Amino acid sequence: MRKFSSSECSIVVEHQFLMKTPKQVLTEWVAAYNARDPYILAALYHEDATNIQVALGEPLHGREVMLESFISFFQAFPDNCTHIENLFEDGEWAILEWSGTGTFLGEFAGFTPTGKSFTLRGCGFFHVVDSKIKFQRGYFDKLTWFTQIGIPITSESDGAAYSNPK
Repeated sequence: MRKFSSSECSIVVEHQFLMKTPKQVLTEWVAAYNARDPYILAALYHEDATNIQVALGEPLHGREVMLESFISFFQAFPDNCTHIENLFEDGEWAILEWSGTGTFLGEFAGFTPTGKSFTLRGCGFFHVVDSKIKFQRGYFDKLTWFTQIGIPITSESDGAAYSNPK
């Protein structure tokens, strides 16, 4: 049996102590999201992370792009709130089932605010590596969301220049 030196043990213990489980990372993610803090949210992602919101099309690549997306979303929906319905963990993956609400009060994807509110449910799959989100894929019903907030479903809104960070 190999014996480890005290310095090797402290490195292992320190590394394990600092590492967060995917579930812990997602709990922090929801707290930062509900605090509407785009900077804390962006810091939870790897520099080269990818976020795919299936209903919206084009994926987001990179922490800076995600930061811009969070800022834009929080300006458009300053009262948004997400509730954890279920949060599961499997290895490096966390799965979040969520419900959310908000009011369309600022410009969003080129659309003028309507003052209308939404209630929506969805889910997200997060690959967490070294305590940071490396990959995210989310699912929600775009027709329900856009109908509630008064955005017409057209070719202009089909590829809305926005990615819901959920």
